[in-house]
Amino acid sequence: MTNPELRPAGGKLISAATSESSGESTTVSSTPIPHIVRPSSPASSDADADREVIEPDEDLLNDLPHDVEDIDLVQLRIQSIPALNLSRFTKLQNLCLRENLVQQIEGLDEVGPHLHELDLYDNRISAIENLGPEEGEGVWLNLENLDLSFNKIRRIRHVSHLKNVRNLYFVQNKITKIENLDGLKELVNLELGGNRLRDLENLDSLTGLRQLWVGKNKITRLQNLASLKSLRLLSIQANRIVKLENLEELEALEELYVSHNGIEKIEGLEKNKNLRILDITSNRITHLENLKHLTNLEELWASSNKLESFEEIEEQLKGISTLETVYLEGNPLHLNDPKTYRNKVRLHLGPSLTQIDATYVTESQAGIR
Repeated sequence: MTNPELRPAGGKLISAATSESSGESTTVSSTPIPHIVRPSSPASSDADADREVIEPDEDLLNDLPHDVEDIDLVQLRIQSIPALNLSRFTKLQNLCLRENLVQQIEGLDEVGPHLHELDLYDNRISAIENLGPEEGEGVWLNLENLDLSFNKIRRIRHVSHLKNVRNLYFVQNKITKIENLDGLKELVNLELGGNRLRDLENLDSLTGLRQLWVGKNKITRLQNLASLKSLRLLSIQANRIVKLENLEELEALEELYVSHNGIEKIEGLEKNKNLRILDITSNRITHLENLKHLTNLEELWASSNKLESFEEIEEQLKGISTLETVYLEGNPLHLNDPKTYRNKVRLHLGPSLTQIDATYVTESQAGIR
């Protein structure tokens, strides 16, 4: 497993991670985008003469057929969406304008109702707007993926009418509050890592949500999660959490990432028996406890805590036959005797183990003949 960080949304695992990242890859058009080179002026140097220069935005798509379904324009310094004259592409489904200089969402009125994916990752957008009418004719009912990560957005708004959206990526903006998501019954993935959130709130209507990524914020408490009964993955790394609590309603949860917080005790997981991956790296945990009931656990990441006891490891983990990977380095039980540490872990945990930290356990080491 790759430990998810801030993903480039599209977590999927920073990466995202795909995403602590962001957005699914759009299909690149098979027709090459023309690059037009202006002739250099007499005063230009030889270096200038060799440099590729692109004409204004409206020239970028002149050679594309009007029935193209995918347009992918990345790192082309595009500033204006209206200047692209997208209305001529009557069958456009996926539009990717990543890593450009767009400041405003506009010029999508005619193509919007047909779009399945809109990717505006890494631009200069400061407001969510102009995503079609909020009711009546022309509502964007086909849009499934919207990526506005790495912009300058401060508020979530004007998205609740996108009734069929499944993936929302708002990673690395300036958002201070989760709000205005009511009605998004089809939403399965919400990525809000790298913002300025202080609370988990206003999630009650997202009953179909399966993944919630809120790493690298300022959240102080696990709360207001009871309605998320379909949630499979919760990533709340690098926040200000000090206690594992209010997770009892998340019985479907399979992956929990709470690394780089201030948690002192493993607790509150009694109802989370479907957990396969638990990441408690870089907290303040002194005892390995309250884990032996997690009989589906496959990976435990517990590096850089204050764990000292190999006996606790055996008591809590040896009976979990599904366990394959443990990360325990950076704890006193490793630092006090690094030469014998991995052998001791292996002896205390038994043959199911295939990986200790970044080291794979060989068949002979596992006692398999």
